Amino acid sequence: MASYIARKGPMVFSSLGKWAYNMSGFNQYGLHRDDCLYENEDVKEAIRRLPRTLYDERNYRIMRALHLSMTKTILPKEQWTKYEDDVKYLEPYLKEVVAEREEREDWNKNH
Repeated sequence: MASYIARKGPMVFSSLGKWAYNMSGFNQYGLHRDDCLYENEDVKEAIRRLPRTLYDERNYRIMRALHLSMTKTILPKEQWTKYEDDVKYLEPYLKEVVAEREEREDWNKNH
């Protein structure tokens, strides 16, 4: 039986996810997964709802990544965002926004 990591699912998916995460390259700029989401209306609203500290940390990571990209450099390897440390900080806010939007659409459809 394959080993299992409670938070991340079967070990094979965790290993594949870690490989894909490292190949994506955004971690070399110190970005988190949620920093790279396409900003549709739901994501923009979730970002607007972030606590000030999370919002400022997100902006700092993005500004640093833009600076590194313009200078065609990356962070030293010890400063890369690690797969295990990448927190989906936007996910709870995004789920809330999506649920509210779906509820609003359902209400508008029925009234």
